[in-house]
Amino acid sequence: MTEPSSPYPQLRVNSDRFRADFDELAQIGATPEGGVNRLALSPEDLLARAWFADKIEAAGLTVRDDDAGNLSGVLRSRDPAAKTLMIGSHLDSVPNGGRFDGATGVLAALECLRVIKENNVTLPVHLEAISFTDDEGCWRSLFGSRAVAGLLTEDDIEDRRVDNAPFRAALTRAGIDPRTVFRAERPPSSLAGYFELHIEQGERLARADKDIGVVVGIVGRTTYRFTFYGQAAHSGTTDMYRRRDALRGAALFIVRAHDAVREKYGDGVFNCGGVVVKPGAFNIIPSEADLLVECRHVNARLMSEMEMMIVQIARECAATHGLNFNSEQVAHVPAAHMDERIMATIEQAAQQLNLSTLNLTSYAGHDSQILSRIVPCGMLFIPSIDGISHNPREFTHWENVIQGANTLLHAVLNYALAET
Repeated sequence: MTEPSSPYPQLRVNSDRFRADFDELAQIGATPEGGVNRLALSPEDLLARAWFADKIEAAGLTVRDDDAGNLSGVLRSRDPAAKTLMIGSHLDSVPNGGRFDGATGVLAALECLRVIKENNVTLPVHLEAISFTDDEGCWRSLFGSRAVAGLLTEDDIEDRRVDNAPFRAALTRAGIDPRTVFRAERPPSSLAGYFELHIEQGERLARADKDIGVVVGIVGRTTYRFTFYGQAAHSGTTDMYRRRDALRGAALFIVRAHDAVREKYGDGVFNCGGVVVKPGAFNIIPSEADLLVECRHVNARLMSEMEMMIVQIARECAATHGLNFNSEQVAHVPAAHMDERIMATIEQAAQQLNLSTLNLTSYAGHDSQILSRIVPCGMLFIPSIDGISHNPREFTHWENVIQGANTLLHAVLNYALAET
């Protein structure tokens, strides 16, 4: 389906205002290295929320704060029964993260609503610029969007602790009642769609010399805990050929799994990001090695095959070194495919602005991945310098930010006007 071209081709975001907002927000939780530290529900995150609410009110929009702490600015349609088109991302960050991740999408959404309101554009949908709670997973990854999609469970709240502090207490301190977070669920029939602008967090756009990435899908992610069990012994007196070294088996697994995924699943990703060795002394052969392992792939069938292969490699490595082995699935998020109509709308908006595009798979998780289960979703990426993200060095040229925001503006207009 081809969306109608916007009857407002002259509209553009206000770059100076947008930049001023961006620079102000970057000071909340700013780190000496030039990044930001706004962990979800932290004092810095709450300051950012208050700042965002002030900006919403100053723009003459309606502030909406749901039971899961998701914070929105709403531009209402003249039709009170209209559906809502959401646009947004997140304001929280990873520890010592970058200024652009998430914040760019939230501020671009706010700026789009301001431009539409200032130009008296009438649309048949409500527009909502939304910041989702705890996208980054300080407590529960994609918590806010899970709440909206009706995917939260009691375990999502009860089982979470950070630095021995319970999630429920953190929610309460932030003014969020843990007993009512489930009320944030939205009926799918009330929503027209969701758009998200985000930095790419990779180098594909830059390598291809393209302006806008049109996201076609988001990879599925599965996290496992793999534990290798050996036997502790004196590191000096135990024969090298008679050791049951748990860490050696784990290390062999990491190398073999990495190579196998590269060779057999070119679009797949394997990572081992956490290793705990017991007893953890330099003069004791490790009796236990506990690994946190992650797999990612956009194709569900290939993802399943890849996971089975990785588990089999782990079992073989354990057997080779006389070890016992146990695997436990910790988390799973299925792959998501973006809505074809929204993808076409983003492509068309970029063409209207004479910007080049590239279809991309996202290897990072996003709120779109969750919301796509209940509503049509689309994402657009803008280039990241050197592909660096989750790092104070994260950077995107402001020209690219504005190109992305203007593409978002016209994609939203085109899509919203087609809702008549």
